[in-house]
Amino acid sequence: MLDTALTSLAGLPAFAAYFAMAIALLLLFVRLYTWVTPHDEFGLIRANNPAAAVAFAGAIIGFAWPLASAITHSMSLLDCAIWGGVALLVQVLTFLLSSAALKQLPQRITQGELAAGIFSAACSVTVGMLNAACMSY
Repeated sequence: MLDTALTSLAGLPAFAAYFAMAIALLLLFVRLYTWVTPHDEFGLIRANNPAAAVAFAGAIIGFAWPLASAITHSMSLLDCAIWGGVALLVQVLTFLLSSAALKQLPQRITQGELAAGIFSAACSVTVGMLNAACMSY
């Protein structure tokens, strides 16, 4: 029984390294995403703006999904970091493209239009799913 527990713990250093890198990439994504968007996500969320909360949650999920795929399918930490960077760029581009598709998206989110927040979140999650699937090959 003790041997089984020790064998299970043998993967702990790899887990810690991948988890730390994932958290670092997530924080980098949040920083970059909030810098690129013209609205203040955290300020709007603090002000109880559901459109901003839904849109931002969709962006985080849309980034985390392919990041999880990168962790699962990568050959090394460096490989994972590269694909995590790809996921980050794809998600930022998704916001820019969805903003072009739906006129005044950031302003509509700022005004609390839930439909705009849901549209933004749906774009982010959908692209994140596709991004994750493409990373599995």
